Amino acid sequence: MATQLAPEAPFTYRTSPTAIEAYEEWLAANPQAAPVHTQPWDVSASSIYVEDRWGPIFAEMRSKAPINKVIGSPYGDYWNVTTHKAIQHVESLPELYSSGWQHGGITIGDPPAGMDPATLAARQMPMFIAMDRPEHTGQRRTVAPAFTPAEIARMEAEIRARTGEVLDSLPWGEKFDWVDKVSIELTTGMLAILFGFPWKDRRLLTFWSDWAGDVELTLAPDLSDQRFEILSEMARYFQGLWMQRMGAAPTPDLISMMIHSPAMAKMSPLEFMGNLVLLIVGGNDTTRNTMSGIVHALDQFPDQRALLEGDPSLIPNAVQECLRFVTPLAHMRRTCTADNELFGQQIKAGDKVVMWYLSGNRDETVFENPDKLIVDRPNARRHLAFGYGVHRCVGARLAELQLRVLLEEMHERRMRVRVAGDVKRVRANFVHGFRKLEVELEKR
Repeated sequence: MATQLAPEAPFTYRTSPTAIEAYEEWLAANPQAAPVHTQPWDVSASSIYVEDRWGPIFAEMRSKAPINKVIGSPYGDYWNVTTHKAIQHVESLPELYSSGWQHGGITIGDPPAGMDPATLAARQMPMFIAMDRPEHTGQRRTVAPAFTPAEIARMEAEIRARTGEVLDSLPWGEKFDWVDKVSIELTTGMLAILFGFPWKDRRLLTFWSDWAGDVELTLAPDLSDQRFEILSEMARYFQGLWMQRMGAAPTPDLISMMIHSPAMAKMSPLEFMGNLVLLIVGGNDTTRNTMSGIVHALDQFPDQRALLEGDPSLIPNAVQECLRFVTPLAHMRRTCTADNELFGQQIKAGDKVVMWYLSGNRDETVFENPDKLIVDRPNARRHLAFGYGVHRCVGARLAELQLRVLLEEMHERRMRVRVAGDVKRVRANFVHGFRKLEVELEKR
């Protein structure tokens, strides 16, 4: 691992503006640059997610043209892949449908148009989810030991204790923001444990995650410098942790695992940044938004909440169903490496192929009554929220554990969460979730 990013003096890490604040400020100053989506099936439009009106659009596509091409979107031309079967098919052919950062990576966004090629090359941040085999295999194996069944079992007591502490700190009978008080607090705490990250600075992980995972920022070229500077600060902080742990005995945290891994010990600074982005966004946004989505969904479907309250043995299956229903990452992108036919459509080498997990998890041919939360759904585990194939989320077991423990500890406290105020969804086509969710607690 290169050392030129190591901090040499006390440094103040910025905590504002948030990514969404910066983007909204940029849009207000540049209204002429607002993205224009003219095609009815251009589901890259973040407005359909913040307004929660994406469902009928995907249902129409699944019915009429499950694989279709959008021409001239703000993100360029791309193929929509909307059914469960087709998504699994694309995922199962990683050589034909590449995740590699050299081909475009894993999100629908591309680098800002007009960026100087030298600057672009200097800012590429490879990460193992955006690599193809064999590089992907070696780096994934490095972090996989942090998520084995034995390691997950070892962490359960600590997760349960922390979850209980957070729940016990909540006010009863008064309005508060569940996203801030519960979802962010629990997920940033878990990331701090995984990285061995200083507890007092844990909210930096949320700040960095939002700047790293907001695909819409690619539409704002003026923010590219700011984004790179913020992610460089992230790398600076982690490089300090790296330097502290070099030469020490191996420990279970992810930094130590990287240090002692032949596949990752010699990463360049940019590759280090890329893998930090992956682990932080993967460990933060997905679980955070599912924790919020669970309480919102149970409030939407009081019959299912009553069923779960009456039979806590349903909690493990309810976790899978909530992951299906919420789907915290809306899509993954692949790039075709050779001309081929995909369920009757001619895909060309270089074409951008976008798998919409949101749509696959509402596929009527797989999930009966898919727009309803059904906590005892028999096939809930068939969801695609963690992806499929070689790129299936390496931390899936940990996310499932965190969600299960949250529901179990809520049940133990006879805690019912009622949506009681402002609900703001994330304005994004990649991360699917909530910015704010005002609730009140009541005893059941």
